[in-house]
Amino acid sequence: MAEPAWQEQLRLRLTERNAKESAYASIIEQYRRLAQQTKLLKERNASLLRAVSTAKSNPSSSTVLVPGSADDNPVRAAYIQSLESQISSLRDELATVYKTQGQNAQRLLAMNETLREKEEMSRIDSESLRKSKDEIAVLKRKVDQHAEIMAEKDRTIQILNDEISTLQLELGQIEERNATLTKDNAKLLQRWLDAKQAEAHKMNEANQFYENMRSRHQAVLNWREGSEGDTQSRVGPDAGSSVSNTMSGKGDAHEANHSTVMKDGLPSLTQNPLELTPNG
Repeated sequence: MAEPAWQEQLRLRLTERNAKESAYASIIEQYRRLAQQTKLLKERNASLLRAVSTAKSNPSSSTVLVPGSADDNPVRAAYIQSLESQISSLRDELATVYKTQGQNAQRLLAMNETLREKEEMSRIDSESLRKSKDEIAVLKRKVDQHAEIMAEKDRTIQILNDEISTLQLELGQIEERNATLTKDNAKLLQRWLDAKQAEAHKMNEANQFYENMRSRHQAVLNWREGSEGDTQSRVGPDAGSSVSNTMSGKGDAHEANHSTVMKDGLPSLTQNPLELTPNG
């Protein structure tokens, strides 16, 4: 969840203030140490001045260092006090230095541990980077191979499209030719049907003519038989036989004349010299 704008602004200002104050922290620490040393030097100088003034006010006192007379010599006492103060200050500084050294040693160990961890992480990152580079190289090769395959497929698709266009043109031509042949076959079939219908009509006419001729022939035969019977009854047997012979000769001639029409009691129809086929 995002912080409010005023909190973010306040945090930024505090961060800037801390950065500015920490920039002069070392100078302030040095100035503090210098002030402490100056205070100690001032105290030591004041002690020495007091000792000198005491010595001047009491000229009978000796300034020579005599063993066992440290309490009687104020200059020596002030000098010893100053030295003790310096020793105390140096001890404090030495303790501070030891403490700082310990802290620095701990920080150094922590930094060494952090450095070791960073080196291990760097090694792992380097190994991961190497593997990533190898994978990238493999993927690049695969991409190049896929690009070549796609280009080959595009060329194949273009060739297939050209072939499809050619086949479509051929198919259109074949369909047009089939439509033309269908129309021609329909016309030829209609012509063949018309021809067969005409042929059947002719056959019907021939059969009708045959029936008519047959009925007429039968009527003629019946009439002849009736005429012969009447003649024989009037003339006599001799005359009947001569008439019969005469009529028999005439009958043979009539049968010979109609031999082209009758054949075994059926009309001998001449075949049409034009043989029609289903194709006309």
